[in-house]
Amino acid sequence: MPAPISEPRPRGLSRIRRAAVESVSGLPRQFWWLWTSTLVNRLGSFVATFLALYLTVERGYSASYAGLVGALYGLGGVISSVGAGVLTDRLGRRPTMLIAQLSSAVFVALLGFMTDPVAIAAVAGLVGMATNASRPAVQAMMADIVAPEDRVRAFSLNYWAINLGFAFSSTAAGLIAEHGYLALFLGEAALVLACALVVFCKLPESRPQAGGAADAPAEAAGAAHVSMLTVLRDGRFMTVVGLNLLLALLFQQAYVSMPVSMGRAGFSSADFGMVIAANGVLIVLLQIPVTRFIEHRSPAVLLIGSALLAGYGFGMTALAGSVAMYAVAVAVWTLGEIINSPTQMGLVVRLSPVHGRGRYQGMYSLSWSVASLTAPLLGGTVIDHYGPDALWAGCAVVGTVAAAGYGLLLRRLPGPAAASTSAAASATATTSATTTTPTS
Repeated sequence: MPAPISEPRPRGLSRIRRAAVESVSGLPRQFWWLWTSTLVNRLGSFVATFLALYLTVERGYSASYAGLVGALYGLGGVISSVGAGVLTDRLGRRPTMLIAQLSSAVFVALLGFMTDPVAIAAVAGLVGMATNASRPAVQAMMADIVAPEDRVRAFSLNYWAINLGFAFSSTAAGLIAEHGYLALFLGEAALVLACALVVFCKLPESRPQAGGAADAPAEAAGAAHVSMLTVLRDGRFMTVVGLNLLLALLFQQAYVSMPVSMGRAGFSSADFGMVIAANGVLIVLLQIPVTRFIEHRSPAVLLIGSALLAGYGFGMTALAGSVAMYAVAVAVWTLGEIINSPTQMGLVVRLSPVHGRGRYQGMYSLSWSVASLTAPLLGGTVIDHYGPDALWAGCAVVGTVAAAGYGLLLRRLPGPAAASTSAAASATATTSATTTTPTS
């Protein structure tokens, strides 16, 4: 009797194809429209990347003025993070995104026509406010429409789209700028309008109605009264925000302190371009496969590991003496970034009451905005007074502190259902204690 013929094992290409299909399958159509809007938006993120060059090269302003404008852009993001979070819960996810995107398109186009230095600074602040205002709404809608077990994967795919769009826009912006910087401003405005069109035509409102949240029924009683005071009194969540601020301060060093450090060491801007390009390339290549590996693992272990990789990756910069070694250091902290982003976002949703997701996401976004505003000042001050090596050693210390903080905070992390119940109880208790205080 002939032996049964066994099917051949899938070859490498087949395995990759199957893994890719599994990575994107099972997510709702609404998520993919939201993902598309994110990609379109990031494809046009020209202005923030080239604003300093525009001001110093095209307009002839000083570096200190360009720094002031950049700080006002960041300050706008700080202001809008919390305000947009409140609007996300009050008006809804879709209206908040549309207001932010339409405002962004108007202000970005207007900035391209400004010539007075005061007007440029003021409009740049408005651009920063409008550009960052959609983030809490996007993240809250993603949490609304994706099942809890798929959220880490969804946040990872969204982060992948952000970096894919940024990689394209950074390359395209240099080519477009050769034909005039005004084309950058108008091009970004057009793509932001296209993003708003996708939201308007394809994305229905997803804000849960009171008592209608399937994944957190215990929140119905107190969720409608969640205020910013509720968020601030949520000690566990605010600790997560503080720890994220530490890591955000680390990641921001890549775009200010690293080029300064490399310049002092005698490397050219082209060398820095090659080194920082490794960050985007690795995220595009590894974000999805790494997420498949970490998707159902302990958030505590992943966040501890990502903090150590970020801290010691930047710490390795002090030992770098060649472009290759700088690239190795970038690869280490990029792996920490790849692990941290979807895991952290999943944790934020897990600790947020359903009807307060906008405010919680706004506070989380605030940590990134504060980091983008303060990291250049901190990095520059340390380099000027103590030297680059002290900064990179300090990054290793900060990463270690963040890892220890995650370890202590999350050693008894409740399951998703318990976290939802706890968040609801916190919201209800805060409401009872502040019945005379109007919600934010």
